[in-house]
Amino acid sequence: MPRLRTLDPAFPIERQLAPDAAPIVLVNVVTLEGADEQDFLKAWANDTGFMKRQPDVSPAQLHRATGDSATDLNYAVWDAIATFRAAFASPEFRATLSCYRSAAASPHLFHKVAVPDICVA
Repeated sequence: MPRLRTLDPAFPIERQLAPDAAPIVLVNVVTLEGADEQDFLKAWANDTGFMKRQPDVSPAQLHRATGDSATDLNYAVWDAIATFRAAFASPEFRATLSCYRSAAASPHLFHKVAVPDICVA
């Protein structure tokens, strides 16, 4: 199971699941600490395959840091936090986490912010 590291110590993932926000974006920064990259990719594909079968989620995307960094970032857009909450708590999803060996994950949920003349919410 990956070690969870929060991006905001005052607001860990468990607290982020409480509000009813929609839509949301899951951003997860994963640092591989001695883990084999191929094992990580296999584990990520496994748990992302589970998430893709859930309702109201867009396909996830994985990004690798440039250079020699052992850091990855993945994100997925969910139509509602309630759907993500149910998937995240699912025993089937929780079982996929055992495939991560020494990865450290920092999942965080976000929602869009409107900025006049720049972007819409």
